[in-house]
Amino acid sequence: MGFSDLLDRIGGLGRYQFISTSLMAISGIIMASHTIMQNFSAAVPDHHCRIPNKTIPAGNWNITMSVLDDQTLLKAFVPHDAKNKPLRCLQFTEPQWHLLFLNQSQADTSELQTEPCRHGWTYNRQEFSETIVTEWDLVCDLRHLKQMSQTVFMGGVLAGALILGGLSDKFGRRKILTFSYLKLAVSGTCTAFSPSFSIFCLLRFIAGMATSGAVLSYISLILEWTPIKSRTIFGTTASVSFTIGQFVLAGISYGIRDWRTLQLVISVPFFFSFFCSWWISESARWQIIHKKSDEALKQIKRVARINGRVKEGEAITLEVRISMLFSTKIYTVIDLFRTPCMRRTTLCLMILWCATSFGFYGLLMDMQRFGVSVFLVQVIFGAIDFPAKAFCIFLMTFIGRRITQAVLLILPGLLVLANAFVPYGEHNCVFVISVFQGWYLPSDRFHWVIFTKQLFYTMQTGMGFGSTMARVGSMTAPMVMMLEDYLYGLPLMVYGALPVIAGIITVFLPETRNMPLPDTIEYVEAQRSSGLSEGKARNKHGRYTSLGRGTVMNIHIHSSS
Repeated sequence: MGFSDLLDRIGGLGRYQFISTSLMAISGIIMASHTIMQNFSAAVPDHHCRIPNKTIPAGNWNITMSVLDDQTLLKAFVPHDAKNKPLRCLQFTEPQWHLLFLNQSQADTSELQTEPCRHGWTYNRQEFSETIVTEWDLVCDLRHLKQMSQTVFMGGVLAGALILGGLSDKFGRRKILTFSYLKLAVSGTCTAFSPSFSIFCLLRFIAGMATSGAVLSYISLILEWTPIKSRTIFGTTASVSFTIGQFVLAGISYGIRDWRTLQLVISVPFFFSFFCSWWISESARWQIIHKKSDEALKQIKRVARINGRVKEGEAITLEVRISMLFSTKIYTVIDLFRTPCMRRTTLCLMILWCATSFGFYGLLMDMQRFGVSVFLVQVIFGAIDFPAKAFCIFLMTFIGRRITQAVLLILPGLLVLANAFVPYGEHNCVFVISVFQGWYLPSDRFHWVIFTKQLFYTMQTGMGFGSTMARVGSMTAPMVMMLEDYLYGLPLMVYGALPVIAGIITVFLPETRNMPLPDTIEYVEAQRSSGLSEGKARNKHGRYTSLGRGTVMNIHIHSSS
């Protein structure tokens, strides 16, 4: 009996799977807020140089500025553009009082001397009362620090994938999940009280590490307790939680316009997640691979009891025998490149993870450029993700993972390239095309997690390495936006080209639909070299095993009578 058959026997779609998936999905809803919250906490409102509040001599008379409204005074202190809007980063070196008596058509300010803002900035606080941009003046010469803060968070996610992915293989999925929840709760709560921008970035880095560890662990726990036929549904359920998270964040941020309060509200719930995670069972499959058969049997019987299959659980005894020739071991990143089939898979996934995350965050992390309310944009992008995921479930279930992923990369890539050639200022056209992009990219990002998990399965090192490459893409995405200083549309050209290339590379990956999941690299090589359609590999004794050549699992079912 294979492990997937065992899960079916003790209730593969039972009460335990639904409760554990729901608990982790609820955490995923809030976790999505941490990933994209800078659309709100780092929003850049309209601003201009601050006007000094004092009486200034003007020729042969004095003008007391307190008797004039701010909009009138702006004409004397701040140059305006062709649309009669004050420039954001420049002021006149000397007040130009004569401009108060001229209309816009008569005022010629091209010859007047200007300088950077000396007295700080005045912000329009109608939409947001306080953001990190307004609190620490991350505008003009410091505007790139906004992008850097998001890059720092993604750097934390990268570090988490490198460190916690390997630790999850060594110490177990549940332990890393619990640790990550606590780490995210503490670091997120402390972020709300950051006294400076540098401390804010440090805490966001730690939160990023925790987010990565939690995502990798709970995806593994969901899939490793799920039979083959139910992987797509339960895996997609996990990704839907991130879609719901976009709605939740839009609603919370609409009611809470201060970034510190918003940060606190989305961080404290993880203390609840931390306590709930103790209820979740460790992966029995991971325990079997790591020679912990007694603990695995306890977890299997516990899940059977929760699913109402007590007799079936009690009837199972489990004995794991490790082959002398192929011993089970903890895999490292180097092992992903030792053998030809695994090396090809790993190299393809490096590019695909990077491209998917790169395009996703390039689309999602600068919603203010659409010229529409950022709250409305967030809701629209969340809404279109539901039918997109339903469409993806259909394609992945009935057509296959490989073709689905290729389509979900090439189509949005072409749409991004089309967006690059839309004239500057055409916000409506840009927004419409971006909505179609959003129909594909967000859903594609999380289905790559499922696809990769099915390629590596209990080799969490592979998942961690794939997530690492995704973080390289997500860290790079905010920086690419700076290319717009040199050529309008250049960032979109970069955002579009990489997914198209990655979609073509997808054809070199194996199909995983209805295939048993691999546990060892030897199993992967045997499966793909022999070309067995059912994904079975023989061990040295000639037996078929779903746990790979290194581990032979004998499950004995004794009659209760």
